Amino acid sequence: MKTQKVIQQSSMLLNSRPKLVLRRTRKRFSPKILIYRTIETTAIVSLLLTGFLGVGAIAFWGLEIIETNNSNIIISGWQYQKNRDIGAMLVSFSAFLGSSIVGASLSIRQDKF
Repeated sequence: MKTQKVIQQSSMLLNSRPKLVLRRTRKRFSPKILIYRTIETTAIVSLLLTGFLGVGAIAFWGLEIIETNNSNIIISGWQYQKNRDIGAMLVSFSAFLGSSIVGASLSIRQDKF
């Protein structure tokens, strides 16, 4: 919290020095700041999630290459996981693009271009 310095004059004649009183001021709730921070957090989280899901999809493609080159190794269930990671990666990347576009349009509207 911010503090505001206020000099209070004493009404007493004996103490002629002014007193320094610290008062706390309240921060007002601003919906604009909440919206901007939510958009920013959504963009950052979706970009990180896209990266991690991309690494997972590449790992499952590696399993696909191993399985096609060596027929003795049988790994089951990776096709579904690969498709799930690719789909989630695309959804997360589209969320990043959407939140970035909304944030840019709000900042442009605020600047009044």
